[in-house]
Amino acid sequence: MSGVPHHLARWIGLAGSALLAVAAFLGGALPDSPLRSTPVSIWQGPNGPLVLATWLVGTALLAYAWWALRDTVPSTRWALTTVGLWLLPLLVAPPLASRDVYAYACQGASYVAGINPYEQGVSALPCPWLDTISYIWRDTPAPYGPLFVVLAGAVVKATGSLTGAIVVFRLIAVAGVALTAVSLPVLARRMGIPAGRAIWLALACPLVAVHLVAGAHNDALMVGLLVAGLAVIASRPGRPGPLLAGGALLGLAAAIKVTAAVVVPFAALVAIVGGYSIRALLRHGGWVVGGAVAAVVGVTVAAGLDFGWVSGLASGGDAIAWTSPSTAIGQTVGYLAVPFGGHVDALPVTRGIGVAVLALLLVWLWWRARTREPLWHAAVALAATVALAPIFHPWYWIWPLALLAATARRTGWFTVVALVASFLVLPDGTGLPRFTKTVGAPLMTLLVIALVVWLVRSARVARQPVAAD
Repeated sequence: MSGVPHHLARWIGLAGSALLAVAAFLGGALPDSPLRSTPVSIWQGPNGPLVLATWLVGTALLAYAWWALRDTVPSTRWALTTVGLWLLPLLVAPPLASRDVYAYACQGASYVAGINPYEQGVSALPCPWLDTISYIWRDTPAPYGPLFVVLAGAVVKATGSLTGAIVVFRLIAVAGVALTAVSLPVLARRMGIPAGRAIWLALACPLVAVHLVAGAHNDALMVGLLVAGLAVIASRPGRPGPLLAGGALLGLAAAIKVTAAVVVPFAALVAIVGGYSIRALLRHGGWVVGGAVAAVVGVTVAAGLDFGWVSGLASGGDAIAWTSPSTAIGQTVGYLAVPFGGHVDALPVTRGIGVAVLALLLVWLWWRARTREPLWHAAVALAATVALAPIFHPWYWIWPLALLAATARRTGWFTVVALVASFLVLPDGTGLPRFTKTVGAPLMTLLVIALVVWLVRSARVARQPVAAD
């Protein structure tokens, strides 16, 4: 596949993007489309076979072109131009693969009406576009930070219509992608990674075109602010002004989705000039942490909200899918108990174990990062956060993907995850994991077991003394 000519790969990807736009027009996440679709109902619906065919072929072409050039990008400029071409068809298409943008609009409407979205769901107003939102999310509090709630309110107030709001939310997503494109080369240069390769892996990935741009997810702005904050810190270590500004950007990212806060302790290490010491950490890293905390607190207070948005993240666990390893293991335990007459709900236990393992892993990664490259460890920390969380949506993988693209020497493992994740959601937002759980959960459990065995064996080999010559 690496032998594909660059110009041919460019047009193959553009053809895939155009087919995805067709799928969006024919059967995307339209405001009046059914809220409880299944793969069978989509197939039997209007243009069903054509919708699924254009989605499958379009995704396959886009994924093929991205994968084919993952190690042979001609230049940064070529990569940026190609990414821009691939995004064009989806800029004018209806929402694709997610209905979250409608929830954004309703949460913005609630905020404008004086309702605290962290205390009441969008059905409390009720939102004028309530019928466009999935039933499960109508009465749950907003899981997003105060910065995005304020932005959503401003968008709804400025546009006054659902269509106008969707357009502006998509423009905000494009701005986030552009911010990532500007900032990512700074991190790549620090790590000795070709900037073109970093841009290609992070932004030409089908997840970006489908979920960030076509789906208008707020993750685009969060990732843009995150990468920009790290770029400012990495380019000006030891200088209070830039470190404070970089920390503030990280705080703004966390004020969209709190998971961005995972990288702040690692960013404090990036800020240090010279070797690690407690004094150096306080002297340089303190500016980063202070900027991040000030940004989060400042936005929350300015918005007239409270910190209920942090606890609101728990509502994401209402969705159950085997794509989260801890959830898959819990499902598998339940399936194994059925033949013996048992009905076991192991999800609270396995998910709790996953969170506990994550907490320990983050501490261990930070400790290692003191004497190693903290940017790469920050990327791994984000990947672990996504993998060990109770719920995994395909677009979540874009968080670590952006940092891994600029810091990792080996690209196979995280690009494979992105490749598989690109095929997990149908055009109207129907998630395939919901309908494949009896197969997907045991397979994911076996994968986790195999990974643990491999890690244990690798650790044992690493401890063995090297034989003298």
